[in-house]
Amino acid sequence: MRKVLVLTLALILAFSASSFAATTPDSIIRSAVSMIEEISSEGDVSTMADTAKTSRAIAIVPSMVKAGFILGGEYGEGLILRHENGKWYGPSFYNIGGGSFGFQVGLQEVALLLAVINERGVGAFMGSKTKLGGDFAIAAGPVGRRAEAATDAQVKASIYSYSLSKGLFAGVSLEGSVISISVKRNKEYWGDKVTAKEALQKPATDERILPLIKALDALIKRAN
Repeated sequence: MRKVLVLTLALILAFSASSFAATTPDSIIRSAVSMIEEISSEGDVSTMADTAKTSRAIAIVPSMVKAGFILGGEYGEGLILRHENGKWYGPSFYNIGGGSFGFQVGLQEVALLLAVINERGVGAFMGSKTKLGGDFAIAAGPVGRRAEAATDAQVKASIYSYSLSKGLFAGVSLEGSVISISVKRNKEYWGDKVTAKEALQKPATDERILPLIKALDALIKRAN
């Protein structure tokens, strides 16, 4: 029975991954720009903007598909940009996925923004494969009024996660999700094989990434 469940999960993830077959670094960047602009228009974005302003990096998944029938699976492609002393570095591209047991039916698509608070959190995007949680503590990001978010802010997670689905903006838990470097996307973008560490040391000055830098800077300006 367990083998059947594992196979089912693999098929779900494979189906989800196939929907991203036409994805390119440029298309991920364009989708990320649209996502950040939509988030920036939200009325309660100031607390999240505060978190983003003090983050060491921002990771974005413009489209993450969650599918399930009894057994659930999720998959998405994204990028991460390092933020240091007001300057941006990168991007490095990555995949995120996972699975969960329980009664689930349906298909859902969400966009994700991960505010990486410290160097430990940045390290989650450096390894070939990293499971979020434990050493890489992740929590639903605080939203709404600053006073209301105080309790959540005391969690001191390495990464705060936010979701945007059908116009609804909120913190979301990604505990147990797995991050892996997209060697293919990094090579497509940089024109050569680079590690995540190498990519995140390169200034984000390429004209392809500048629209996203502009969108992120505008988001940060929404901070209180």
